[in-house]
Amino acid sequence: MSLNHIIFRNLRKNLKNYYLYVFALIFSVALYFSFVTLQYDSSMTEVENSVKGAAAIGTSSVLLIVIVAIFLLYANTIFIKRRSKEIGLFQLIGLTKGKIFRILSVENFILYFGSMIIGVLIGFLGSKLILMILFKIMGIDAITKLVFSPMALVQTIIVFVVLYMLIMLMNYTFIRAQSILSLFRVSSTSEQRQSQMSTGQVVVGVLGIILILFGYVLSAQLFSGAALDMQQLMFTMLVILFSVILGTYLFYKGSVSFLFNLIRKRKQGYLSIHEVLSLSSIMFRMKSNALLLTIITTVSALAIGMLSLTYISYYSAEAQARESVPEDFSFAQANVKNRFVAELDQREIAYEVKHRQPIFIEIDGKDIMNESQGKEFLYSSVVSDQMVDDLDLTPGEVVFMGYGNVVRQLIPIQEKGSIVLHGMKHSIDQELIGTSKQGVLPVYYTKGTPVAVVDESVYQELQQDLDPKLQEEDRADYYGVQIVSSAQAEEAYTIYKELDLHVPNFAQIEIRDSQRTNMGLIMFIVGFLGLTFLITSGCILYFKQMNESEEEKPNYTILRKLGFTQANLLSGIQLKQLFNFGIPLVIGLSHSYFAVKSGWFFFGTELVTPMVIVMIVYTMLYSMFGLLSVLYYKRVIMESL
Repeated sequence: MSLNHIIFRNLRKNLKNYYLYVFALIFSVALYFSFVTLQYDSSMTEVENSVKGAAAIGTSSVLLIVIVAIFLLYANTIFIKRRSKEIGLFQLIGLTKGKIFRILSVENFILYFGSMIIGVLIGFLGSKLILMILFKIMGIDAITKLVFSPMALVQTIIVFVVLYMLIMLMNYTFIRAQSILSLFRVSSTSEQRQSQMSTGQVVVGVLGIILILFGYVLSAQLFSGAALDMQQLMFTMLVILFSVILGTYLFYKGSVSFLFNLIRKRKQGYLSIHEVLSLSSIMFRMKSNALLLTIITTVSALAIGMLSLTYISYYSAEAQARESVPEDFSFAQANVKNRFVAELDQREIAYEVKHRQPIFIEIDGKDIMNESQGKEFLYSSVVSDQMVDDLDLTPGEVVFMGYGNVVRQLIPIQEKGSIVLHGMKHSIDQELIGTSKQGVLPVYYTKGTPVAVVDESVYQELQQDLDPKLQEEDRADYYGVQIVSSAQAEEAYTIYKELDLHVPNFAQIEIRDSQRTNMGLIMFIVGFLGLTFLITSGCILYFKQMNESEEEKPNYTILRKLGFTQANLLSGIQLKQLFNFGIPLVIGLSHSYFAVKSGWFFFGTELVTPMVIVMIVYTMLYSMFGLLSVLYYKRVIMESL
């Protein structure tokens, strides 16, 4: 048999067994080429006006290389070990290690660079679609063109040629280091098996669960207790990270076996065929894959968490803009406001003007503030109830407005209680009767504290007794302009831009669009990087299941001869894949949930909807690899007889 015949026979075999690897390679090349094409696309100048779009895309392409490189090198490790017996047989029939290496190199060259050519073609055709998606997410109205970038092609070729050389170096090192006898033992020693649980494993299992729960509890209390300085905050976050990651590793190393062993003992060792094919296999194999599963779970949680946070910010852009600027437009000077409304009058755009005059005082809130915060006085702006629509207070009543999610976490106060308003010479006792997220002044005026709304008589009394040191001359007046018809808001914003107005003047639409643009780019990058990791990690788990199915094929032959049907075996396999893919997925989702829940309020106003959408999409995509594994097992079971 000639070397060419051996090469092409092995190629057909590899394409049949490793089609998912070829797909992942094509997908990785296509995505990388598309990303680099965006980096050199002239249309990205539209993005660079708000954020450094090309630089962000370039940075993400580096992270993409890291993900793809780890996947390709790890997948190659699985494949070369799986082919160890084949390599040993080649040596037995007289082929030298050099010839075997050349056979593998030619096979990999055809498979690798064939996939790369297809990937570049798909990436080129898809680059316009990706750019259109990016512009749609960011709300940018620009024309996209299908442009081939020679620079992107050269960069892609260089990167993947380097990865190919690393793969060849790995194969050469493996072949040179193995003897014929060791090649026949590689696959049989790849997994660790143990007949029963030791005391050490029980301790490791319990400790893993405790560390994960400790990290969850600590993250839940991160912003709910006493105020932390930056150093304390970073230290606490590192403790949470270390606890959860170590706990995850120990969970796979011992907790899974510990929990399943408890189930087996409760059944007194009498397991059904479904449980034998699922629980027993999981117990003995997850320990050896603990590091791999920990990495997959941690990075999955990171991807889900970051995507959830960016989507929360993107999803909440409009609500946050309303909290930041109560009316459509805000002005600090009357003459600037007058110029703007004069243009509105000229174009016949109906509007309403709100005029508020905040005064700045200190509030003694020791009875309503959390003692662990170590604060008694609150520097706050005060307005009259006559300056706020639909609010009528009696003397002695106070409402805190603009008390949104972030302020609520940083300055936790009770909904009701006694407070004291301090003037220059006198103090006024008041009763807090409630809080509201609705803003009445932009952050420029409040400096991140809630606004105290009091009765008009109390406001006048405070105004006669002001401390000059606390007053802000450039924040003495607030003019809010509300457009009556929402259909004319965009036209009014066009006028605002034509006047070239800047801080301390604000527009709701400007804040909303700016947040959507910035978060849209980040969400786009995180989404595609997360998708790449999902596909590569899913492929790795799928390849592991391929190996396990081939090793367990003799067992299926015995079970079929004993009278178990294909349906009997397949139901057990389905349960096994539910655990194999479900456990890392559930742990990853759990990690991301607690991570997002601990600080989501810094990113937006809505938690549940954005996070649930991200988790559902990730779960659906991830489940596809479990389904593919079941189908592969089905084929192995059919071939077992």
